[in-house]
Parts: sequence; C-alpha cells; structure tokens
Amino acid sequence: MISQLRGMLLEKGVDHVLIDVGGVGYRVAVSLNTLATLPPVGQNAQLHTHLIVREDAMSLVGFASLEERTSFDLVTSVQGIGPKLAMSILSTLETHDLAAAVRDRDHARLTKIPGIGKKTAERMVLELRDKFGVVSAPRKVGGSQAVSSALINLGYRPAEAERAADEAARAHAGAGVADLVKAALRILAE
Repeated sequence: MISQLRGMLLEKGVDHVLIDVGGVGYRVAVSLNTLATLPPVGQNAQLHTHLIVREDAMSLVGFASLEERTSFDLVTSVQGIGPKLAMSILSTLETHDLAAAVRDRDHARLTKIPGIGKKTAERMVLELRDKFGVVSAPRKVGGSQAVSSALINLGYRPAEAERAADEAARAHAGAGVADLVKAALRILAE
C-alpha cells in the first residue's frame, strides 16, 4: 500500500494535486482542508495517503495530517459512506470539528454536509462516537485563513484571496471551509 508521498507539487486543482515522486507523477485526491495547507506549485510537499483499489481502477487520496487520514478511514467504515463522500465530509469539516460533531451527537451539523442525510448522520454517530477519541487536535489553519490559502493555491494573489476569504467568512459565519471557498470564488468572479 502507498501510505505516504513526498515530492514536488506539479499541479493543484480544486480537489486534487499532482505530485512528482522520483520522476513519477501521482494524481492524488485531496480535501479542501488539505489543499489549504499545501505549499505553492514547484515546492516540495508531503501527503499521508490511502490507496483505494477497485476492480476497474486504483486511486490515491491524500491528507495533510495523520489525523485527517484516520478520520477518512473511520468515516469510510460507516455503511453508505464511500471515498468520494468521505472527502466531501473532510472538505466541509476539519478533523477536530468532525470528531466533536460525532461525539456530541450533533446530527444537525452533520446533515449540513453535502450528501449526508439524517439517517447517515445517525449511523455516523452510532458507529463512530466511541472511535473518534483518537482525532482531537485542532489543525493550525482554519476559518478564513484556510480559505485564503486555498485561493492562493489556486493562483489568486494573496491580497485578493484574503479579501475574498474575509468577506466570505463574514457573510457565511459558521460555514465549513468548502462552502467558504465556494463563496469566496463567487466573490472573486464578481
């Protein structure tokens, strides 16, 4: 299994990166939270990864921290949550926020995640509430900082990224990183 990659970032997309490791380019799906922590294209980066093997394809998902990879493993253990939905969850909530929502049985917060309905939120709480003790440390980058970092990684100038991130955070208080990035992109498009 490929559990870590370290190399030069060649490309950044909204949901993936391309990382060159010893002359081999790996396309790795990432959450918006991970994307926000990565350095600019052309610099070295490290990702903790999970290899997904299916009959018709193999794919890599990457995480900035071991806590985020552990969260991915936990949520994909819940019936009805596959890798794509797990990445949506991790793009919406940071790992410590997800752990708190599950431990606190906060169904309302979980159902705000795109693709998570009432039954899936209840199943997550039931199956994971005792398992999320291992994921508790807050990440260093959060709120509008994570959004501006994601926008800079997408090629926007730091000043305009920070302005759009702050404006999105004020207009959508309490929203997850994914929603804030979308709002900031709308602001930048105006």
